[in-house]
Formats: sequence, C-alpha cells, structure tokens
Amino acid sequence: MPLGPLRPSPLVEQAAQRLRDQIAGGSWPVGTKLPGETTLARELGVGRSTVREALRALAGAGLVQARQGAGVFVIAAEPAEDWTARLRRASVADVYEIRMMLEVRAAELAAERRTAADLAALDKALAARDDAFAGPAIEAFIDADIALHTAVVAAAHNPILADLFAEFVPVLRDGLLDLVTLVDVRTSDAAPGRAAHAALVKAIRDGAPSAAGRTIKTELTQTLAVLLQGR
Repeated sequence: MPLGPLRPSPLVEQAAQRLRDQIAGGSWPVGTKLPGETTLARELGVGRSTVREALRALAGAGLVQARQGAGVFVIAAEPAEDWTARLRRASVADVYEIRMMLEVRAAELAAERRTAADLAALDKALAARDDAFAGPAIEAFIDADIALHTAVVAAAHNPILADLFAEFVPVLRDGLLDLVTLVDVRTSDAAPGRAAHAALVKAIRDGAPSAAGRTIKTELTQTLAVLLQGR
C-alpha cells in the first residue's frame, strides 16, 4: 500500500499516524527495518525533520526502536498502554493494594515531616470530611475522604509520591462510588472510620510514624476487605 503525500496540516502528527497505520496493517511486521528517513520523506512528501519527529513519536509509543548504526525497527504492532490507561483498566481491589503501600509510607513520612501548614490543612480536610459525612450527597463524602488522604500524602513532602497518588485518585473515586452499591459506606464507616481518620491526623500531629502507618493500614484494610467481597 503506497504511503501517499500528506495534506498541509500538523505534518508530524499526520506522518506518525500514517506510519502507525502501515505498522498496524502489517505492511511492516514486528522485526522489520523501516525504510530510511530519505525514502520515507519522499513517499510522504515531507522533510526529513518531519519524518524524524514522527519516528520519535512512534518510539515513544513503543512501536519502533532505533538501533545505532542499523536503522529503525518495528518492535510492536500496537502502541504501548500508558500508565493512566493501565490504571483505568485495573480492578479497584488491585489498585487498593498498591494504594495501601503508598499511603502507609506516606503517613509515616507525614508524621516525621509535617509542618504547621500541613497540620492546618489536615484539620480542615478532617472537618470537611465530617461535614460531608453528615450530608446527603455520597459523592461529596467520597470527595472529602479522598481530599483528606491527599492532604496526608502532601504532608509527606515527597513530590514523586504525591504524583503517584494523584494518578490513583480518579480510579479510587470510581471504585468508591461503585462500592456504595455494595454497602452504605457512611453507615458501615460510622464507628471505626471517623475515629480512625481522627486518630490518623492525631498521630501525624504527635509525630508518631508507627501509629500513623498502623492506623491508615487498618482503615484501608477494612475497605479492601469489602471490595474483595464484592468481586
């Protein structure tokens, strides 16, 4: 199938898409060496710099790989699934298991590193969770609960940990919304949940890493158990 010249619009994107189509269509199977930049540029009707950028985009998608002195080779027929898409496809129970690993350590670090501003943010988030607990909207309660946990992670003062947790938040929110179809979160949470979150904030305020980690692990383990029952 001939490549054909491109229309004058975002040329790099067009070139990358045309090359993707060739790979997905089997014109260049996995293991095949692509034509050189000059040949591709001529067939696509663009400059070599456009081809070069298009190939970089394909490499970033995990479709091709440049080998020093040998050329560019096809290494996959479909783009690699990005992290966000992978999380969206994962079960909420699997996500929760990883969440526990992140948040237990985050709580321990928060107890060691919290500042006055962090404690004020935690108090505000805890109060907002209590207010939402008493309100009629379950989504508002779930958002307030996640906001409190986000404040705990922020108090750990590790930007990579914060970024990782932020990636989990949309999946966690969806999973918790699904969870309400299995159990009334606020009713089942009434005794241990409110006390546990208050105890978590207190442990962080007191500078007690072990207590903070233990408290959040217990709270998340209880929620995970409900999720696993609903599988």
